[in-house]
Amino acid sequence: MPKVFRLPDLGEGIHEGEIVDVLVQPGESITEGQPLLIVETDKASVEIPSPFTGVVETVHVQSGQVVRVGDALVTVREKGEALEAPPMQVAAKSPTMEPTPVREHGEREEREGLPVAASPATRRLARELGVDLRKVRPSGPGGRVTAEDVRQAAQARQEPQEPPAKLTEAAPEMEVEGPSRPAEDLLASEPVGLGAVPEGERRVPLRSVRRVIARRMQESWARVPHVTHHEGVDITDLERLREEVNRDVLMPEKRLSLTPFLVKAVVALLKEYPFFNARLDEQKQEIVLHDVYNVGVAVDSPRGLVVPVLKNADRKSIQELAAELRLLSQRARSGELSPEDVSGGTFTVTNIGPLGGRGFTPLINYPQVAILGAGKARLEPVVTGSLEDHTLTVRLILPVVLAFDHRVVDGADGARFVNRLKALLENPKKMVVVL
Repeated sequence: MPKVFRLPDLGEGIHEGEIVDVLVQPGESITEGQPLLIVETDKASVEIPSPFTGVVETVHVQSGQVVRVGDALVTVREKGEALEAPPMQVAAKSPTMEPTPVREHGEREEREGLPVAASPATRRLARELGVDLRKVRPSGPGGRVTAEDVRQAAQARQEPQEPPAKLTEAAPEMEVEGPSRPAEDLLASEPVGLGAVPEGERRVPLRSVRRVIARRMQESWARVPHVTHHEGVDITDLERLREEVNRDVLMPEKRLSLTPFLVKAVVALLKEYPFFNARLDEQKQEIVLHDVYNVGVAVDSPRGLVVPVLKNADRKSIQELAAELRLLSQRARSGELSPEDVSGGTFTVTNIGPLGGRGFTPLINYPQVAILGAGKARLEPVVTGSLEDHTLTVRLILPVVLAFDHRVVDGADGARFVNRLKALLENPKKMVVVL
């Protein structure tokens, strides 16, 4: 008897997702545990494995479709069992669901019942370039097809191709507060909607990560009374310390950025001010204080804003935090973050400094209570002393902003939090002792 596989509960309060890719087609033999689809949730892109072994009878979804927990994905029958419906009744077809081609000399043979090994980002690139992954020679470990393999395959076809979409390029080595999607990517999308499109206007579907960001930001703004507290922090001595440490690092990609220092300072302050490491249970009218310190860091990925989480940040050194953040940022750029990578955060840090800007107002990552933002540090004249006896010097000033939920903490609490942050960052020696 055919078995219907439905979208399972993915945990963390996730109720829906968007189908990014369909990895099987009707008539294909599959095994238990074999990836069937790639689904993107508000947490990450995940491969959905099959709980059954058999033959795909019907695929009920297609790429770009939004599905909810419990929706039918695939119907599977046992090998040798007669079809209940002709193949023409397949509910939907993914762009990648093509009949298995006759292999030409030199094409890679697949193991029966297993899909081509490739990351979600590589699969997206293959779709954009019109490359059949089954015809690509893999160069990655374990027979994995890489993005470069796909590009080479596209070039080898000697057919006119559009330049690879910016979504497949690597994001800059930085952590920032928001997506940087080039305008040409958006303009490349086909208009949608009913009726004629006015001249000079195009419509872009609100999909995938962008749709999730829109929903979460709207929810945060609608539900949370935001208050922001701004300050300028003198990080001259801290920057000298960071540069001194980095001089001994041979590999540029492993040099310390400012973000790990911010994370470590924030953890110390969350222990002093526990109501910033909390959430509000609106239904029970209770403030829930967290006993763990899981700091999310906003990362600018090619697919939009993602917030991987540094778990138990209080137990890790600045070097350990930096190494983990580098790894998570690489996963974000390649679209390989897991739900575990982006779940469980209790506070968020966002550093937009690498992109510039004197300041900004970040939105709280609901249901968290607060978020710390940092802008671009600049050399500024600083006057110290009194009206009668003062000195003018040039210092490196970092603009910081703390946005917090006024239902949980007051403005005075926010001021105290930022003042302590300022004291820590301006005195690196004190940071070493406290952290």
